[in-house]
Amino acid sequence: MAYQVIARKYRPQRFADVVGQEHVTQTLGNAIQQNRIAHAYLFCGPRGTGKTTVARIFAKCLNCTDGPKVDFDDSDPRCVEITEGRAIDVLEIDGASNNGVEQVRELRETVKYAPASSRFKIYIIDEVHMLTTQAFNALLKTLEEPPAHVKFMFATTDPEKVLPTILSRCQRFDLRRIPVSLITRHLASISKLEKVSIDDEALHAIARGADGGMRDAESALDQLISFCGNRVTENDVLSMFGLTARSQVVALAQAVLEGEAEKAFRELNALAQHGKDLGRLLSDLLGHFRNLLLFQVSKGDVSLLEVTESEVKSLQEQSAMADIEALTRVLEALTEAEGRLRDAASKKIFVEVSLLKAIQARKAVSIDFVIQRLQQWKGDSGAGLPQSAPTSSSVASQTKPGAAFPGPSPSPATVLPAAVKQAEAIQKPDVAPPAAAGIPPSVTDPAVAATPANQAGVALDINLVSVWGELMDAVGRASPFTRGHLVEAYPISLTKTLLTIGYDPEFADEMALADNAKTHSILQTKLGEAGHRGVQVKFVQAERPPGWVAPRPASSEPKEQQRPLEEARTPIPGAGSVPSKKEKAVSPVAISLEDFKNDPLIQKALEIFKGQIVEVRA
Repeated sequence: MAYQVIARKYRPQRFADVVGQEHVTQTLGNAIQQNRIAHAYLFCGPRGTGKTTVARIFAKCLNCTDGPKVDFDDSDPRCVEITEGRAIDVLEIDGASNNGVEQVRELRETVKYAPASSRFKIYIIDEVHMLTTQAFNALLKTLEEPPAHVKFMFATTDPEKVLPTILSRCQRFDLRRIPVSLITRHLASISKLEKVSIDDEALHAIARGADGGMRDAESALDQLISFCGNRVTENDVLSMFGLTARSQVVALAQAVLEGEAEKAFRELNALAQHGKDLGRLLSDLLGHFRNLLLFQVSKGDVSLLEVTESEVKSLQEQSAMADIEALTRVLEALTEAEGRLRDAASKKIFVEVSLLKAIQARKAVSIDFVIQRLQQWKGDSGAGLPQSAPTSSSVASQTKPGAAFPGPSPSPATVLPAAVKQAEAIQKPDVAPPAAAGIPPSVTDPAVAATPANQAGVALDINLVSVWGELMDAVGRASPFTRGHLVEAYPISLTKTLLTIGYDPEFADEMALADNAKTHSILQTKLGEAGHRGVQVKFVQAERPPGWVAPRPASSEPKEQQRPLEEARTPIPGAGSVPSKKEKAVSPVAISLEDFKNDPLIQKALEIFKGQIVEVRA
């Protein structure tokens, strides 16, 4: 007799022999016992998982003598005919070569005839997704309402290509990839029947290389027996199929976790010189880190993993070398590398770079952790200020009643980046402590004493004013239009989470224009760049404090052409400042509302922007 390969010789002949597909075989067995047999079935799943095999066994159950029944006799002539592929009433059709309308038309003509000797006429169409759209449409009516003696069984590895109208007329069964442990056990039983001695590590390596397909594993075993004879070892499996030993994968993962790039490159170079498949190596390394992550998440529960006892020991040792976040970053780097490996010109160089990225990802720190540490560092810097520094309450008690800055007192969140250097200088006894956050400088300082606010006797928070000035300069550089809406605004308070901006009730319309999403976004962005991350912005109406002077926008003119600071400021009544001669000569100009409305340019602007005049000011 001609030699028969292991995959055909040990092909399952009844539902009890099918490995790893109990959810399908049990359902079909119950349907036969309850006499709930449908007219069309679709078996889909990866290659070598038993789609066509299950269809043949189901056909035996339906057409066996005294059937339908699950426990048929293997020596039944009708079952033997189906096994040998010579049953007249069970037709196996290759969908790849019979995918046209003409073949489907012939099938529609033959379904009308009753079976020759069996109970049902069964059509098994393999790779049914290869049928054309026209062929599927020609089959629709027959598939939906076939004669009572006809049963359809379809098998496909790509159910997404099957038309939804076909899927809706079939009972669908999804066959899964077979676990490594079940493949190993089945191969061990076949080895005993074939009288072949094979190591457990070799069986496990074959099962890993089969990727969930029993037929692939049986074909590999058949090839190994031809290569090695009656004695098969793990090295034989690894050398023949280019696989990597589990110990080598564990050693490479150990180098990544330890951050030893040189060690990782040496391991990779040794594997590449022995002809290992780098794609399979990267996949095995990714699977090992996946097992390591699940081992940590499940707190040592190995029921979620398909690993041996030796692998469990290595997982226990390596789980203490990295936390879940580090393993996640390593997995992301390796997953990206696996998807791009097929397009790489030099696979070895690409894998080396990928290992280096994985090592860097292992040592990387998340941006959230960096921000948290910076916020903690800023808080520690503020806590280092001397306790004798005057607080906001003591400052308010030294000022005139009603003259204090409106709103809550500024918090230590208004510390500028330079405050860190100030805090370091405070620790030195021979250096005078500079002004800290929230502490107004002495009015004897010439730079502060000349401001209108101090001339009026008002104690402003010079730090908040400084922050506001820098913020307005930054906003002006980003959006001069937005800066124009903030000319009449002034800061009320700044905490770690909120900047309160006030508008005098006289300029309520300006606040309405400024209080929008774009302005909020610009202000929050510029505050973040200045060191105040996560600060929200709030606009309120409040009486403007006496003596407030808006900061001048940064000018691009040469210094000799800029006016003195005193001339640039508008005098505030009652603030004690004396207007200059130029300011005395300027008088308000009366504007007629009617003339303003009838101006051609104004009318053109109203027409273009679809606006209306609310108020006219001189």
